[in-house]
Amino acid sequence: MKQCSCLSLGVAAALGIGSATSSHWAEASGFALPEISAAGVATANALVANPEEPGAFAYNPAAMGFHDSSSLAAGVLFIDPTFSVRTATGSHDSDGASWVPAPMLQGAFRLSDNWRIGLGVNAPFGLETRWKLGTFPAMSESIPIPGAPISLPAGLDHPDQSKLELFAVVPTLTYRINDQLSIAAGADYYNARTVRLNTHVSRIDADGQGWGWNASLLFKQDAWSVGVSYHSAATVDVDGNLKVSDPVLVALGSSFQQDVEADLKLPWRLQLGVRYAVNEKLALEADWARTGWSKFEEIKILSKATGALIQRNIENWEDANSYRFALTYQLLPATQLRFGYSYDETGADDDFFTARIPDNDRHLFGLGVGHRFDDGWALDASYMYVRFKDRNYRGNKPYLPGEDVNGTDAFDGKYEGHAHLVAVEVRKSF
Repeated sequence: MKQCSCLSLGVAAALGIGSATSSHWAEASGFALPEISAAGVATANALVANPEEPGAFAYNPAAMGFHDSSSLAAGVLFIDPTFSVRTATGSHDSDGASWVPAPMLQGAFRLSDNWRIGLGVNAPFGLETRWKLGTFPAMSESIPIPGAPISLPAGLDHPDQSKLELFAVVPTLTYRINDQLSIAAGADYYNARTVRLNTHVSRIDADGQGWGWNASLLFKQDAWSVGVSYHSAATVDVDGNLKVSDPVLVALGSSFQQDVEADLKLPWRLQLGVRYAVNEKLALEADWARTGWSKFEEIKILSKATGALIQRNIENWEDANSYRFALTYQLLPATQLRFGYSYDETGADDDFFTARIPDNDRHLFGLGVGHRFDDGWALDASYMYVRFKDRNYRGNKPYLPGEDVNGTDAFDGKYEGHAHLVAVEVRKSF
């Protein structure tokens, strides 16, 4: 029985207790990254009801129906996050990557007076956290083995690195019903090229893919426009390799490595927006978005060879809202100024809190400029500042090594964070 207990602890260590989708460079609730065009960054993602801006295509493909030309846009989003936690051992920074790039590609092609086809490539989910050993004291000490002259190594459950790199390919078909109404539908292909869950003594690297679908509409009447966009929930089938590198765990019988699999549940996303053109220069938009984080219930890691359950981590997130507001001002005939603000709620409550996704409510402030050149060329540049609300977390249950660490007092601390985002996008209309 003692050996079995040790083995289970070793397996838990190999998995890296927590979620298979953790990171901190996502800039909406959870691990979502809704900033998928430069115009969207400037308007704090309040763009779903805009029939005039090509940068809205990524948010609402139905907007393509209100444009008579075809276009190709290519851009990149750079994300620079800062995140820290104060625990009993002092203040600690999460040493994730700085200025992480994410793609923003969008093609819109006019097939006829009524039909358009689009293709987008972006990164709607992703993040990274790195916590040094000693950040969380309860998980940084060696665990004695009853009746044995050895101890399990420090860092058994301590989250070392969690990383998700995921991009989406989104083909869509748009039909313009009349001068006021356009609808669209398409597919969401997700490719998780990196899913990494590490502790101080173990590693798990995986990748995977999955499918979802999307639908949208845009209605315009005089100065008013209304937009709706929906992306379904999706499951990404993840396959990878688990390695236990610590010699003590190997000696106790933990497999040095084995193939594992898991299902990564991505939430559905609904966005509703209303836009009003005050005059030829000034327009205002207000959006409400809801993310179906209740789909993110648990992570189960299974042996690929036997199907046996290796680790189960409970997440039990809740659906969350975002409130978004934007203002655009046509400064010159070819130059537009953009401003935005969003308040995003978190879907993670204290009952299952994890430092792998140390999420909290946040404020997003965006600004930017768009300029159109001759011969159909355009350039968009934008900046966003994200401020996380401080989170003073105190777990309501004690940490027990080898059991699910989410929601325990092992993660007690004051969490703080902010991020800078810069986006640049070039577009050619033809």
